[in-house]
Order: sequence, then structure tokens, then C-alpha cells
Amino acid sequence: MKKLLILFYSRTGNTEKMAQSVAEGAKSVAGVQVDLSYHIEPQDLKSYDAIVVGAPTYRKEMPMDFKNLFEDAASQSINLKGKIGAAFGSYGWSGEAPNQVIDLMKEKFGMQTPEPPLLAKYIPDQAAIDACKSLGKRLAENLMSSA
Repeated sequence: MKKLLILFYSRTGNTEKMAQSVAEGAKSVAGVQVDLSYHIEPQDLKSYDAIVVGAPTYRKEMPMDFKNLFEDAASQSINLKGKIGAAFGSYGWSGEAPNQVIDLMKEKFGMQTPEPPLLAKYIPDQAAIDACKSLGKRLAENLMSSA
């Protein structure tokens, strides 16, 4: 069974709504185990075939927990090369965090990032929720087609 992690941080609940929608879309594909979490240890990242990060933007930055997670993973030489990666998040003004996550996934870890970051300004509307479900489904289908 392929494993997909949806790791997210949400202070206001907006990115959490997005994470739940990504999970719903991913769970619609048979053969994919979907884990939704606020926290994971760096060494546990390698047990997943795909990692999707829900990173809201606060003060033009991704959450510090994610910075620390990726720095710790790099310092422990966690190999994520070739794994599928994606990012999404809500924002109020600028929306840089999901792009920062994608850059880290590609440049530092050699992950495949087939999808551009998915952004929602403020509270995700129905279009953003539907886009999140579609993202989750596409990533899960991508995982299954690479089986």
C-alpha cells in the first residue's frame, strides 16, 4: 500500500480545512493510506511515498515548526529523493510559505513536485475546497500509477 502524509499547521483553522479536503480527495483513491497530522519526527518522513505540506503564511514565512522539521531532516541526512511532494496553504497578504516548502522539497531533498502550490486567501471558499480535493486525488492517483 502506498502512503501519503498530509502534514499541516493551522492557527485559524483555514489551512486545516484545506488539509481535510486534500485528505478527502486522496482517500477516494483505493490503495493509498492517508495520514493527516500536525507533527511528525524527521526520520518518519522517509516511510511515506508522498508528502503534502499545508503551510499557512505568517509574516511572509512558513511556520517555524516546518523550518525546523526540514532542517532536522537535512542534518540527519533523511533521503526523500524521488518522493512526491506538494504544498498548499492559506494566507492573508502575501502567500509565500507554500512556495518556500516546494523550493525546499525540490532543491534540498530532490523530491518530485508535479503540482504547483495551492493557495487560498483568507478562508478557503468552495472553489478552494474543491481544488484541494482535486489535488489530493491527483497526488494519490499519481502514487498509484507509479506502483
